[in-house]
Amino acid sequence: MVRHMPSTTGPNRNLVNAAFMAGLFAILGALAFEHIGGLYPCPLCLEQRWPYYIGLPMLAVVILGWNRLGQTVRVGLSGAVAALFVWGTWMGIYHTGVEWDIFEGPASCSGVGDDAVSLDMLGDLSGVRIVPCDAVQFELLGISLAGFNAIISAIIVILLVRSIIGQVRRGR
Repeated sequence: MVRHMPSTTGPNRNLVNAAFMAGLFAILGALAFEHIGGLYPCPLCLEQRWPYYIGLPMLAVVILGWNRLGQTVRVGLSGAVAALFVWGTWMGIYHTGVEWDIFEGPASCSGVGDDAVSLDMLGDLSGVRIVPCDAVQFELLGISLAGFNAIISAIIVILLVRSIIGQVRRGR
């Protein structure tokens, strides 16, 4: 007699795996552009990385604990990560809009602030490179890195939402 064991893989888990891999390649690519390619991130670029830094470890917990975590925990964690990447999608769209002069960027991205700078501080800033948020440092097919972040973040959201719907419908 052959017993049917519950599947440890399936379309819902594969969607979470794909979301994780898309996020991992995106953040590794951003770090490679910075540390190998010499592109300096602006404040909005750095803020767009937070969904990856927070969400990818959460997805790793979901993936590694798939059979041990209950459906409620898996769906909850996946939903939280999807929400982070909704915010990441918005940040990518907003940053792209700043680059295209559709939106005004924050003062921290322009180097103009309300704080007075003393002459003693100027010596400390001599080696710092400030990159404005409206400066496109890299573009491929007319899409900047901020635009790619918006696209990848949206794909991650879609993958996770599809997985959540599948888990709730199938009960696993």
